Amino acid sequence: MKSKFKVYLIDAMALAYRAHFAMIRSNLRNTEGIATGPIFGFANTVVKLIENDKPTHLAVVWDTHAPTFRHEMDPNYKANRPPQPEELTIAIPIIKEMIKAFGIQNIESDGFEADDIIGTLAKQAEVSDADVFLVTPDKDFMQLVDDHIKMLKPLNNGDGFDIIDRDGVVNYFGVQPEMVIDVLALIGDTSDNVPGVPGVGKKGAPELILKYGSLENLIQLASEITSKRVKEGLTLGAKQAMISKTLVTIKTDVPDIVNWRSLEWKGLDKPSLSSFFKRMGFRSLLIKFSEPSSQTLAVVAKSGGDSSQGSLFGGSEIADSLGVSTDGSYDASKVDYRTVVGEASLTALNQALSVSSTISFDTETTGVDTISADLVGVSISTTESTGWYIPVGVKGALPWNAVKNVLKPFLEDPQILKIAHNHKFDYQMLLRNGINVAGPIFDTMLAGYLIDAGQPLKMDYLSEKYLDYRPISIDTLIGKNSPWKSMSQVPIDNVSVYAAEDADITLRLFNVMNPLLEKDDLNEVAQSIEFPLSVVLADMELEGVKIDVPMLDAYGKELTEDILVIEKKIFDAAGVQFNVNSPSQLGDILFKKLGIPTGKKTSTGKFSTNEEVLSALAAEHEVPRLVLEYRGLTKLKSTYVDTLPQLVNARTGRVHTSYNQSVAATGRLSSSNPNLQNIPIRTEKGREIRRAFIPEDGYKLMSADYSQIELRIIASIAADEAMLAAFDRGEDIHARTAAEVFGLDDISQVTSDQRRKAKEVNFGIPYGVSAFGLAQRLGISNSEGRQMIDAYFERFPGIKEYISKTVAFAKDNGYVKTLTGR
Repeated sequence: MKSKFKVYLIDAMALAYRAHFAMIRSNLRNTEGIATGPIFGFANTVVKLIENDKPTHLAVVWDTHAPTFRHEMDPNYKANRPPQPEELTIAIPIIKEMIKAFGIQNIESDGFEADDIIGTLAKQAEVSDADVFLVTPDKDFMQLVDDHIKMLKPLNNGDGFDIIDRDGVVNYFGVQPEMVIDVLALIGDTSDNVPGVPGVGKKGAPELILKYGSLENLIQLASEITSKRVKEGLTLGAKQAMISKTLVTIKTDVPDIVNWRSLEWKGLDKPSLSSFFKRMGFRSLLIKFSEPSSQTLAVVAKSGGDSSQGSLFGGSEIADSLGVSTDGSYDASKVDYRTVVGEASLTALNQALSVSSTISFDTETTGVDTISADLVGVSISTTESTGWYIPVGVKGALPWNAVKNVLKPFLEDPQILKIAHNHKFDYQMLLRNGINVAGPIFDTMLAGYLIDAGQPLKMDYLSEKYLDYRPISIDTLIGKNSPWKSMSQVPIDNVSVYAAEDADITLRLFNVMNPLLEKDDLNEVAQSIEFPLSVVLADMELEGVKIDVPMLDAYGKELTEDILVIEKKIFDAAGVQFNVNSPSQLGDILFKKLGIPTGKKTSTGKFSTNEEVLSALAAEHEVPRLVLEYRGLTKLKSTYVDTLPQLVNARTGRVHTSYNQSVAATGRLSSSNPNLQNIPIRTEKGREIRRAFIPEDGYKLMSADYSQIELRIIASIAADEAMLAAFDRGEDIHARTAAEVFGLDDISQVTSDQRRKAKEVNFGIPYGVSAFGLAQRLGISNSEGRQMIDAYFERFPGIKEYISKTVAFAKDNGYVKTLTGR
């Protein structure tokens, strides 16, 4: 039963740091020269919480600079923390001032961290059956999660929160919240300089705590552990492990802390907040809270909020800083949008295009699958606040050939700049309909991705963030309450303004984003990689891949037989038949009937039978091992064998995946619907799936891979003379590294074991492997691992210098760049 009290406790420093780095590239400053990015980001977090969650009680809890009891226990606690960024140091007292204007209490206490104060308040409120939400990205707070206490973890894209309950803790740590402290003590925390137990990693720690119940039991029974390294780590490091446990334990009894009931939120101080936003130059927030109807933010929240605010870390402040005009939302008196349904209007469009060097375009379709969707219309804009909508294939529209004859020369002109939002989609739709869009392109979706890879990339979001303009929502045309289910059913007049606005807003976004790309030196990666790559990916997606459906049908039958055989083995080993696919029934069989010991349950009190639990038990018990094999085969069958034939397009006879270039912040491509980058290869049964991908008659499939690509790249960017020389001589780089590290005169003296170790060094060091990590991989002592790394850097000093400079740059600037400027 939900409580009538909703208590929100905000981990101030964690969110302030997050706001600082989220806004660092926006370079927002007010007229006083104060860097306002962290303040604006924090403000939007508070607004988001109040509007969406409607808390009854609120507090923002801060750390102080005074030492805490943890520093007294361990002088090295948090000793490795880099100094606070100067802009954030200036922003913190201003944020506190803003929080007061919001009508929210700032709380801090010398000698205790914010974690302890939050823990104390949370437990206070929980006793009174209040629902408590800990607003923080810090995983340590998961130890506090309970039936009435949850975490609100900010999402990586900066918009919204992920609710972490008991199941969420289990998914993250592999143990219930009550065991999180023990796991944290084992693995340590590098950011706080809390040492873990040598030999115990993130995967092994939960398994040990599940088996032994607590750190104390584990230390007491360390002699039973088979792993020599873990046993040694626990035996020699027992005292430090217990100190670490105290260091990571959040106190819940901080003295002299206000009672949670005094944190009741009674609304904001509107005059103070308006004055504050005016001083900071937060125009969108000032407008939001200056509306007559907004007596308090509580009133706004109850009425459903005002989405004009835009993003969690964004707003018209960015547009203001660029000198861009903003309009709020569609106003017919401020734009010139036209519908092309007759020869005269088509001729007028032709004339407009003939004098333009830039075309912003968009397509309206019957669906989002470019392979099967039909074209409904094309919209064009050549100057801001103008737009043309050309309906096609619907009643009242001009024949497509007539439209194509006008558009084709301009859209295929190699000299005219083409602007689109998600260019790949519009390119595919037009290519399928006889227009091969060519020439230089600018994709506002990809530009948004390059400027801030963590932000949402929908045009509506970017428009609100960079233009302070809220476009007409597609839901007004084909939303769930609309009488029309497809754009082809919507009357032309209804579509026209929506579509013309899309082309217009895309052009306006170009005018904002192009300077931002130049400002951040992102033009090279945009123009030489991302924009042209979208055309390559579009062509690949349209081409698709051929699937041997009969082969998959036959293999499906074979897998079905294998699954039945394993199922019988499971029943024989268990001594009873049951539904293997039921976690509840499987849990009862394993842990009640068979008596296998376990300490892991789900939030509902059922036994957990996830892969991690079964893998830990598989070495000693037959049924868990068989169940893992059973699940592996059923996943192969359901995910690939049964699904791939259903994804074959009826028109092309091929499977068409989507290649996503704007998902991973590093620029890595991903594949979806289906994921063709994740076809199994590790097991013999899984590799059979790959046989289903076949070439067309008369063609062949080619497999290609780079030779030691990471090492060639690091040798080049680090300009290490010794490694470059080895590649120039065509030497086996692993043998050369072995010769250098082991002090051999010639690579012919290198043994296979030395080459194996050198390979681990070569591929480990560029990714920051530690002496401990290298020692684990090679089965050697930590001191030997350190000696190998030192020898490597001595022989390849350019690599060490490059790594050191990169780390230093990241600490100073909060980001790093690739060679192309990403």
